[in-house]
Amino acid sequence: MTIAIALDGKVGDRFSLQVSFEVPSHGITALLGPSGSGKTSILRALAGLERIAGSICFNGQTWQDGSTFLPSESRGIGYIFQGEGLLPHLSIAGNLDYAARRASSGPFDRTDIIRRTGIADLLGQRPSRLSGGEAQRAGIARALISQPRLLLMDEPLSGLDSDARTEMVEWLQALLGEIDIPVLYVTHDHGEAARLAVRTIHILNGRAEG
Repeated sequence: MTIAIALDGKVGDRFSLQVSFEVPSHGITALLGPSGSGKTSILRALAGLERIAGSICFNGQTWQDGSTFLPSESRGIGYIFQGEGLLPHLSIAGNLDYAARRASSGPFDRTDIIRRTGIADLLGQRPSRLSGGEAQRAGIARALISQPRLLLMDEPLSGLDSDARTEMVEWLQALLGEIDIPVLYVTHDHGEAARLAVRTIHILNGRAEG
């Protein structure tokens, strides 16, 4: 089973995106390329946040083609943004509760996710009290508790200093290697892609290679 992506259309008034590739239904696939190359637009199209001409098929289910467009909430997406995206007025526990209330049944157990992400001591904190690495771990926990079928990660470590970034790469290697869902990981860092991904697709000027 695979995710088949074939997009061929304009992204606003900026540039044209013309990509066609398949992603395995397990493991981490990196989308690697410089800023502005189209990586985030691909993720937004997968998430149903932006409609770009073309087709997307997830394990035999059509998410988008010429006559179909499945809304974002029906796709089962977990999306980790460049910022962790936590709701600032809620504690970390409250953020997890918010995600759980909107989730269907799935394989990810709340207690197990809290253990795996190492956030048990952070549950009573507000996001503003956390370090960058702590906030990203909490954001990843919230995404997994939403029971996604596909995890999209858009430059999740870009706001961290080099030491925190190295630590998070090691942590992500262990965590993402244990979860049985496909992950698309956007980065401009060749080292991150090499450490984390089983496959790397190079995106340049709206085109895909690899």
